[in-house]
Parts: sequence; structure tokens; C-alpha cells
Amino acid sequence: MSMTLTSAANDLVAFDKRGDGPAIVFVAGAGPFRAIDPWTTETAERAAAAGLITIVYDRLGRGESVATGMLDLDRELAAIAALIDEAGGSAVLCGHSSGCTIALAAAVQGLPVDGLMLWEAPIGGQTGGAVPWTEEVLRRIDSGDLEGALTHYMKDMPPEWLADARRSPMWEAMVAGVVSYVADAQSLAWIESEPLRELLDGIRVPVEYLTGTHTFPMMLDAARAVVAAIPGATHRSVPGKDHAWEPAAMAAEVVRFVTRRSS
Repeated sequence: MSMTLTSAANDLVAFDKRGDGPAIVFVAGAGPFRAIDPWTTETAERAAAAGLITIVYDRLGRGESVATGMLDLDRELAAIAALIDEAGGSAVLCGHSSGCTIALAAAVQGLPVDGLMLWEAPIGGQTGGAVPWTEEVLRRIDSGDLEGALTHYMKDMPPEWLADARRSPMWEAMVAGVVSYVADAQSLAWIESEPLRELLDGIRVPVEYLTGTHTFPMMLDAARAVVAAIPGATHRSVPGKDHAWEPAAMAAEVVRFVTRRSS
């Protein structure tokens, strides 16, 4: 059953909470929310059945988390802080794609994060392109060119991935939801703002970068960069492809990581 809470930024946040035990909050990347993402829900259900508290929420401006105005990174972090409090005061964060950079920002800003699971974070190092890219995404959103904003946001994904996305029945929902990508874009610009080692060196919780068994080469490059930047970070491969995980395998990995952390 869907629940709601209000963040310190006065945003309504809709979420599902399951189970009992140590907690994990799933942070979606650009696009997904509960109604169109059964894979994360299945993962959370399986992990909850194995003894965890799991929280899956609709990012601000998506699904039942109705929000207006500039849905920036600060507002998203306030929502995550409220969800961590709901989970019992601390939690592991499991980010998907740009949800990973939001999760990393949460840890760096001092939210009570017990650990980080990062599924295929699109981290490319200090290329210098993230700030103008973010500005262009925001310009297109402000002008009302939502499809243009979405295609620009996805411009570095493999062409075949974008072609598949356009053919998906979820494409229209993705276009409409691009107004909620501001926090994603800002977090990706932030991750390029300093060398990764300097930006993330203060993280002292367990960090695991995860890639699918069939993934894009850029994700393996990102895995190496994260492992090199964060003391003690590791990289594991989990069954998955096309930037998505297989729920049963991911749930097992979530349970292993969270219970090891809490034991």
C-alpha cells in the first residue's frame, strides 16, 4: 500500500515500505517511478521477505510524488533524508544510474547513510562537459521542449539504447517526466566539479559499484574510477543487461550487502 510523508522542503513523497530489519532506500535514476518500474518493486519485495526494511519511492515530480517548481537536487536530498528517517534513522542507499550520483551527494552531504550500492552510475570523470550539458537540459525544459530535453539528457547513451527507449510504450511518460530530471543533471554536474578522489574521499561507508553481466564499456570504466576514488570500494557483476538488473539476483546481492554491513 502506498504511503506518503512530507519532507523538510515541504514536498509530498509517495513510497512503499516493506519488511523489518536493517534498511535500504532505492533511488531511481532519470525516468523510472513505481508504476512503470516493476523490477525495483520485485527486488524490494524479495529483499524484504529476506529480512530487510525496503523503501521504494517515486522521485519528486513523478508518479504519486506530485511536485511543481524547480525540482532541484536540494529538494531531492530532503526527500531522501525524510525517507531515511522513516526507515529508522539510517539506511543503505541503492542508486540506479543517475540515482547513484544523487546517493553519493547524500553521503557527502552527511545524511545518515550506512552504505552505497551503485548500479551503473554514469560517471565519466572531469571531462568538462557536464555543466554546459546540464545548462542545455534546463534551457530546453524552460522553453517547453521536453522531448528535446530528454534526448539531450540521453545523448551519451548508446544509440541503440535510445532507439529502444523511443519505441517503448514508456516513452511518452519519460518525455512528460523530464521536468523531474533536474536533480539528476545537477548531481552529474556535481560529480564532475572536482577530481573524483577529492570529491568522494571523505566517504567512509561501504560502497559497491554494480554492473550487469552484459553492460556498456563506459560502465566498466566508471566502475574502475569509483573503486579508485573511494577507499575500500568494490565492484561486482550481477546478472542484468541493457542498464537493468535481474530482480532475483539483485535482491540476493542487496541482502548480502546490507546484512553484512549491519552484522
